[in-house]
This record gives sequence, C-alpha cells and structure tokens, in this order.
Amino acid sequence: MNERIKEEPLLAVNNLSVSFTTDEGRFTAADDICMKIGRGESVGLVGESGCGKSVTALALTRLIPSPPGCIESGQVYFEGVDLMTRDASEMRKIRGNAISMIFQEPLSALSPLHRIGRQLVEALLLHRRMAKRDAWQYAEKWLRKVGIPDAAERMYNYPYQLSGGMQQRVMIAMALMLEPALVIADEPTTALDVTTQAQIFGLLQDMKHNFGSLLLITHDMGVVWEMCERVIVMYASRIVESASREAVFAHPAHPYTIGLLQAIPRLSRGRKRLNDIPGQVPSPFDYPRGCHFQARCPHAFDRCRRETPPLFDCGGGQKAACFLLEEKAGGDC
Repeated sequence: MNERIKEEPLLAVNNLSVSFTTDEGRFTAADDICMKIGRGESVGLVGESGCGKSVTALALTRLIPSPPGCIESGQVYFEGVDLMTRDASEMRKIRGNAISMIFQEPLSALSPLHRIGRQLVEALLLHRRMAKRDAWQYAEKWLRKVGIPDAAERMYNYPYQLSGGMQQRVMIAMALMLEPALVIADEPTTALDVTTQAQIFGLLQDMKHNFGSLLLITHDMGVVWEMCERVIVMYASRIVESASREAVFAHPAHPYTIGLLQAIPRLSRGRKRLNDIPGQVPSPFDYPRGCHFQARCPHAFDRCRRETPPLFDCGGGQKAACFLLEEKAGGDC
C-alpha cells in the first residue's frame, strides 16, 4: 500500500476547463488542461502573458472568482482526493496548509489593514495547534529565514511599509512555514531586482529539497532551466507541449516551443536582431478553429485549421500537440 502511494503523483489534473463571462462575451481561459506533478518534483508552466497560466493555478485550489469565472469541467486529484468535490470548509484546510500559493503581486495578496506579524500568526493558528506566543516566535523565525533584516521589528510593520522585495519574502515565508506538500509560485520575482530574484529562487530550491513539490509559473525560459525538472508549455488556453527540461531545450517538438527558445537572447548573437514569433496571440473571444497556433505557425496546413491536435507521445515522456508529429509518435495521450 505504501509503495502504491509513493508511485501516485502528488497532483493529477484531468480535463480541467475554466471560462469567464464578461460584458464582451464568454471566453475559455483554460481549455482541457491535463498535467501531473510528482512528489518532490519541480515543474515549470510557461507561455506568453494571457495564455491561461495563472487561471490554471487558481483553479487548482478553486480560487476562481465566481462570477465571472466558472470551472466548467475536470478533476484535480491531490494526494488521491478530487478537490473539485470538496466543500468550502475542507478547501480552507487544504489551502495554505497542504497547498500554498505565492501570488504575483504580494501587496494585493497581503491585507493592508493588518500588521505582518498578525497575518503570519493567523495562518499558523488556523492550521496548527500552537499557543499564540509560540506562533509569533515561529513566524519571526521564518522572516529571518527568508532574509528579512530586523525580523522582530518587521512583525509590527504594515505591508505598505515594506519594499516590494520584502513583501515578496513575507509571502514566501507565509507559503513555506507550514511546510506544504505543494507550492504554486506565480511569477514570484516579477519587478524585483536580479539580486533579490536569485535569493528568492534559492529559497524555493531549499524548500523543494527539504519537503515539497513546486509548480513555477513563468515566462522566463532561463529560470525554467535553473529551477525545474519538467516543463509544461501553454499557448492560448491549451497545453501544447510537456517534457523534461533537457528534452525541451535539446529537441523541442512543438513549433511554438521552438519559437520561444529561438527568442531567448544570447551573447553569441552579438548585434543581430532577436528572432521573434510572427503575428499576435489571438483574442480569447475569437480563438481560431483547430490549432490555436495555426495562424502564427510556419508549418500549418489544412488539417491544422479544421481539427484540434491531441498531445502526441513523442517518446521519453515528451508530448506535443502538433499534427506534424503524428507519424513519428506512437499515438495520442
């Protein structure tokens, strides 16, 4: 029984779809998402802005605002339990305790009305049986652990009194101090200086090595190479490729993934113009029929405009949603 539990993925997402209804109409933000995250594994979820990465992450813990959002279908199995079937009180016990999330904008995630210390202690008292004094000392210890100077004093600060880097460190302390099995980090270093970025990624690496799995949402392929063991690529609400880090960088299978890697700046390029992906990401209100990437793909043919490609198995755990791979692949997933 114990061996079977170890073999099961920590998180298994099946056919997850999320839509939003606005004044302009209805659109699908995440379309038929399937993914798995193993125990102790770090996975990068990459793609251009607006492709559905953050929406997918919020849906995993059922944080999609309703209305206007709606989780239309799918299952999210976490440690063998479908989170889509849990009630609100059960989800509150899971969020922050078993699954933590580091949001992209810490100032919007932290309450402006309460001191940092109170917010950290509140999370501890909600999920752990601790005396308030012990919880305060434990939270202060975690502020020191994430590199905040004068932690005892900072416990009495309001979020607006901290720099962006320190706000993000507070968010990381809040996410990690309960030692969750899974941390979802949604572009955790946006707008931070490179030194602070390196320190924050170091904290996340320590977390993964010590007690948890990581889902890192980013558009930076360099960060993926440093932080992740496996990569999931999204484009216009759909997953278009999934593979190990080495496979994605050595032999990407989907034309969109190839375009992303060719657009990475390199010192060897000198003054040559950077490669880019022609065209624009389609509006979510008007995704094309068939493959969503077809209008920007140099290899598109008639079938791409008529049918939605499944994820073809390319071998070695690599899968990609492109009809060009059908003859090479052993079948769809």
